Amino acid sequence: MKQSELFPKTRKTAPKGAESINHQLLVRAGFMDQLMAGSWTLLPLGFRVVSKINQIIREEMNAIGGQEMLMPLLHPKSIWNETERWDKASEIMYKLKDPRGKEYVLSFTHEEIVMDLIRKNINSYQDLPLAVYHFSTKFRNEPRAKSGILRGREFMMKDLYSTHATEKDLYSYYEKVKQAYSKIFKRIGFDFRITEAAGGVFTDRNTHEFQVIAENGEDTIYFCQNCEWGSNKEIFKGKEGDICPSCKSGKVKISRGIEVGNIFPLGKWYAEKMGVNFTDKDGSLKPVWFGSYGIGSTRVMGAAVEVSNDDKGIIWFDAIKPFDVHLVELTGAKKTAEIYKTLIENKIDVLWDDRELGAGEKFADSDLIGIPIRLVVSEKTGSELEWKLRSSDKLKLMAIDEVINKLKAR
Repeated sequence: MKQSELFPKTRKTAPKGAESINHQLLVRAGFMDQLMAGSWTLLPLGFRVVSKINQIIREEMNAIGGQEMLMPLLHPKSIWNETERWDKASEIMYKLKDPRGKEYVLSFTHEEIVMDLIRKNINSYQDLPLAVYHFSTKFRNEPRAKSGILRGREFMMKDLYSTHATEKDLYSYYEKVKQAYSKIFKRIGFDFRITEAAGGVFTDRNTHEFQVIAENGEDTIYFCQNCEWGSNKEIFKGKEGDICPSCKSGKVKISRGIEVGNIFPLGKWYAEKMGVNFTDKDGSLKPVWFGSYGIGSTRVMGAAVEVSNDDKGIIWFDAIKPFDVHLVELTGAKKTAEIYKTLIENKIDVLWDDRELGAGEKFADSDLIGIPIRLVVSEKTGSELEWKLRSSDKLKLMAIDEVINKLKAR
C-alpha cells in the first residue's frame, strides 16, 4: 500500500488528556480514533493489527475443537431474568427500551444466549461436549473509561463457551483452553503469567486470568519464580518474598499486570437456572456443565503497545505487525516502484512511503508507526536497500534477493 493513500495522517502530538502510552501512540500513529470516552474507531492500521490478533486466536480455538459462529448483540430482558443477572449485573449493563416499552440490553457477555442456544439444540449425552466461539463487540458501562483502548465501554472480544456432560470433562477442557491461551499469548510475544482470580459477576468459583507483565499495568499480581503458580491480590493474602504456596521452594514475586484474557469454570449454575438439560446414558435428565473463556482483542493491541515502545513510538511484535516491511523512498531513489512490485509478488505485505517529504519526517513516522523492518531506497543505497530493524540502530545494505530470502525465513 502507498502511504500517500493511507488514512489518516500521523499526528505530531498526543491528544489532550491522553494519559496512557497506548492512547498517545495509537492515536498519534493513526491506528485508532476516539469518538468519546471508552468508544473507539479502529482505523485501517489498527484493523490490520486486530485482524492478525484474531487470526492467531482463531487458529488456536479451532485446534481445540471450537466452532466459530456469530451471536446477536441485542438481548431481551427476559433471557437475563432467567439467571437474575438483569438486576445482579445491572451496574455494568447498557439497558434500553423500544417505542413499545419492551426492554433490552446490549451484550456485555453471552452466557445466557449460549445456554438458550444449547437447550434448543442439545438433547442427549451424545451431543456433548460442544465448544462454540465468536468475535463480537461488547458493551460495558465502565465507570473508569481511561487507559486508552485497555478500558473501554465498547470493545472487541473473542468469547468461547463449552458444554459438557460431566464435571471431569469440563475441567479437562478447561485445561486445554488454558494451554491454548498460553500458546496464543506466546505467539503474540507477551511475557505473561496465569493467575488465580475471583469470578466477579460470572461465577462464585475461582477462575484464571492471563496477565501481561507491565510496569504501568492496572492490576497487582503475585507469582512464583520457580513454578507456574500465580494469583491476583484479591485471592493471595501474602507478600513478596514469601515461600510459594504451591511448590514450597520458590519465592513469591510481585508485579503489575494487564489482564488480556480470562477463563471461567461455571459449573451447573447457568444450566440449572435456565433448564438446560440432556439425557444421560441411563436415561436420566441432567444439567450440562458449562465453561466461559474470553480474550479482549482490542485490549491485546493496547497491551502490546504498553509493553513494546520507546521514545520514538511503537515497536510492534512480529506476529501482529500491520505490515511486513516499511519501504521508505528518499530523494534520488531509483526503481522504488520496481522494488515494491517485486516485494508484493513475493507475498510480502508492504507499506510504501511514497510521500514527497524529507528523510527526517519519513523516518520519524516510520518509528512512530513501528513496523518491525524498515527498508530505505535512496541515491546513496544505489541498487541495494538499507535494512533496519525497528528495535535496533544497526543498518545493513542488501540486494533485493537477499532481502526477500531474509523476510521469507522470518
